[in-house]
Amino acid sequence: MAKITCGGDFRGAVNYILDDRKRAEIIGSDGLRLRDKESIISSFTMQQELRPDISKPVYHISLDFSVQDKDLINNGFIDTVAREYMERMGINNTQYFVARHFDREHPHVHICINRIDNDGKLISTSNDRKRSTQICKELTLKHGLYMASGKENVKRHRLKEPDKSKYEIYDALRTILPLCQNWDELALRLQAKGVDVTFKTKGSTSQVEGIRFTKNGITFSGSKIDRMYSYSKINACFSQQIVSIEEAQSFCSPRQSQDNIKQEFAKHEPVVGLPKFGGFVADDNSQKRCKKKGQQQ
Repeated sequence: MAKITCGGDFRGAVNYILDDRKRAEIIGSDGLRLRDKESIISSFTMQQELRPDISKPVYHISLDFSVQDKDLINNGFIDTVAREYMERMGINNTQYFVARHFDREHPHVHICINRIDNDGKLISTSNDRKRSTQICKELTLKHGLYMASGKENVKRHRLKEPDKSKYEIYDALRTILPLCQNWDELALRLQAKGVDVTFKTKGSTSQVEGIRFTKNGITFSGSKIDRMYSYSKINACFSQQIVSIEEAQSFCSPRQSQDNIKQEFAKHEPVVGLPKFGGFVADDNSQKRCKKKGQQQ
């Protein structure tokens, strides 16, 4: 995973990257005098003067490796990956240094680059974040590194609303959904985590076409939490859970197994009046509360 920033102050970037508190170690460089911080800053600023019209000559890129790989990689390997990354990003013929930090559990490096190359040409940043994401995936696969999902990498403690609630819902679903066989069970377990569930219906009908999750007063559609948490995907998950139960019960009483499975299929698809946990959401975002079971009797 890479984080990219552009700036106008080499002194600030160098002092941040080589901060003693981060236990920084330079593991690769080109075109710089590395005697001390001032020498590095001076090297960068001298070349920067080739293009005084450029207000943001500093290219600062951090590359994070998974904690899963920390025992498999060393400085030489990380430097190789960093140079491959820069080459694929079209960053060459310029000054840079790669510094590894040891202040976190996971291995990570910072690359400080001069966007003014050795010939005075400007290194483009066009679509750099999109290109970077693809290149990181390619290098991860090439070197057999741990491929974490994007959401796994998100630092939860740094999130603010609405992302904070979104990821709390995501984490709850990831843990709870595999334990559930129907909507009632899922909603009950989520409610214990402070998450409310509502269905979205088609027009003025009772036909369900979507699912929404609410936490801390903030509502998200299932697919906004993650593609695998859309209404149809969760329904498919329930069906798969039931099939697994059927296979397990086939080793017991066949008749009892069939009866149980029929009951599960009958109750796993939501119908009007079913949800004890919330209700339905119509297209106009108005919420239709359902009557509790037994009221109509």
